[in-house]
Amino acid sequence: MTQRVLFDATRLLHRGGRRAPTGVDRVCLAYAEWLVSLSGITLTPVRIVRDQLGALDPRWFAQTVAQLRARWSGSADEAPAEAEIRLVQALGATQRGRSLIGLDPAAPDHGRQVLQGLLRGRPLPRLRRGDLYVNVGHTGLNSARVLSELTAAGVAPLILIHDLIPITHPEFCRPGEATRHRTRMRVALRHADRIVVNSAHTGEQLSAFAAREDIATPPVLAAPLGLESRFLTPGWTPAEPPYFVHVGTLEARKNLAFLLTLWRRLEERMGPATPRLVLIGRQGWENEAVMDHLERSPNLQGLVHQAADLPDAALARLMRGARAVLAPSSEEGFDLPAVEAMAMGVPLIASDIPVHRELVAGAQLIDPLDGLGWMAAIAQATATPVATLAPGPSFKAPTWPAHFEQVAAFANLPLAGKQDVLRSVRP
Repeated sequence: MTQRVLFDATRLLHRGGRRAPTGVDRVCLAYAEWLVSLSGITLTPVRIVRDQLGALDPRWFAQTVAQLRARWSGSADEAPAEAEIRLVQALGATQRGRSLIGLDPAAPDHGRQVLQGLLRGRPLPRLRRGDLYVNVGHTGLNSARVLSELTAAGVAPLILIHDLIPITHPEFCRPGEATRHRTRMRVALRHADRIVVNSAHTGEQLSAFAAREDIATPPVLAAPLGLESRFLTPGWTPAEPPYFVHVGTLEARKNLAFLLTLWRRLEERMGPATPRLVLIGRQGWENEAVMDHLERSPNLQGLVHQAADLPDAALARLMRGARAVLAPSSEEGFDLPAVEAMAMGVPLIASDIPVHRELVAGAQLIDPLDGLGWMAAIAQATATPVATLAPGPSFKAPTWPAHFEQVAAFANLPLAGKQDVLRSVRP
């Protein structure tokens, strides 16, 4: 009897209408692709509705996963979308115009995607001892009901924890999120058979939380997340005039109000020589200070732009043309864009925080409160002639094949895939 794996697709279904994924969405998609392609198992995709598991049509799910990959990655041969063209034109303009804010390609119908998933539902097969339940999206952990029923039937839950930021840094999150995340972590610790974390830093925070809560910790694997193939090939080509890129949701912990304050000061000092900056990411929680800078600061008009939901092909092109990728975050669990920049040979200027010291130690790390240090680094990168610029240091990028090899051994899953699954996730 082949091992049956229940993969929780709840988050993928709810995010399926987005034009581009968040970091957590990327992980969900990569795991879905891996499990769909993995031989030696019987895959049963499931979703949670009102604290109850329901199954999905496996064939429909595999097709949906392939469609999400095509939409989120884009094609390197595909002509740039209008949003990317406008952004590139603004970054290369000799005269400052108005800032582009909220630049966003047309998004597909999110409600239709969710409805299709619900209509493809089917009764959950009888749970068997030895089944494996895989949840990598933090879904269904607000209540212990689902995991309790699984463990009572002998199913082994494998949970991936992305971060404990709502607990360690509640000031960066929505009111009440700290309480909700404590519940999620308690449920995971008490009911998971095994836990995967994306960095040693996240693992240390999880262990500290378990000790404070007096909960025994199940086996934990720290396995860095992989990069998709588009971000694995070096190819830095800095553009003129110079510009910088930040990738990530516009939210408080990303320290973007600090970054924009620096940009205003740079404009006061450098005038017409001030480089452009593009913030690539959706607007998130408590971003009022960031939007106030973007919309109301005359010093930043035409210098700082914001775009959301660009496919990976466009994102990679913009990152490769930047003088540096900037990552001034106050806290991260992994920071995928920072790792992607290092893998492509794009210089990275990042905050000196534990996860950056762990994952991108070769980057230029500066204290996230050192305004003068950040200004000096940005000004130097701007003033250096293109002919004398050097790419970022040599970097061994984490890959999905390596990640899944570790997870397969940890969870006693087969390694062989139907279509060479131990590969980098293809665009």
